[in-house]
Amino acid sequence: MSDLDPSKMNRRQQLRATYRMAKQTDRRLGLWLLGAFVLGAALGFALFWLLPGSGTVSLVLSIIGALMLGLLALLIVFGRRAQAAAYKQMEGQLGGGARALSMLRRGWRTDQMVAFNKQQDMVHRVVGPPGIVLVGEGNASRLKALLATEERRHARVASEVPIHTVVVGDGEGQVPVRKLVRHVNKLGRKVKGAELTDVLSRLKAIDANRPNIPLPKGPIPTSMKGLRGQMRGR
Repeated sequence: MSDLDPSKMNRRQQLRATYRMAKQTDRRLGLWLLGAFVLGAALGFALFWLLPGSGTVSLVLSIIGALMLGLLALLIVFGRRAQAAAYKQMEGQLGGGARALSMLRRGWRTDQMVAFNKQQDMVHRVVGPPGIVLVGEGNASRLKALLATEERRHARVASEVPIHTVVVGDGEGQVPVRKLVRHVNKLGRKVKGAELTDVLSRLKAIDANRPNIPLPKGPIPTSMKGLRGQMRGR
């Protein structure tokens, strides 16, 4: 996998990097893409062939339609399977939840490792429409105390804002990495844009004295937000 920052790649390089990443865990990716293109092209050809027109015009339009729908189907399948492959690589890795959270779209603020301990349990913070979401990664028993401490700390400066806690994992009451973004998005819309700005401003008081510890690097060459960029170009 290339270590080049995807933001500095052209679109072709981004697609190649994404394909190589996905291929590591999805060995049949090439077959899926070929099948998607063939089926999409067949559907496109049939649809455009039914349009009124002369034989030559219908043939040209049908070929164009086949290519368009074939490529569209290929890109849709590619995007979904690449995302699934990336999530699979993140599962069980230190910091995998933080990388998954970076898939959240605009309107969210993610801060990685706002709290941690020497056992490498960590808490990430997401601020968005549901309020404040504290996401813990590590040992579930140790995370209870770590999350409780962070919840109290955040409540002191944002008591009127809903505070949610989530533990990443496959155990009972936990949320798997692959479902984390969906789970956070489903927490509802309880805080508006102007309120979010005020909350973020007040949270600076909490963050001012925190040590800045970077997340360990994993096999994912960039954040999942970067993966979305690879799908559409920068």
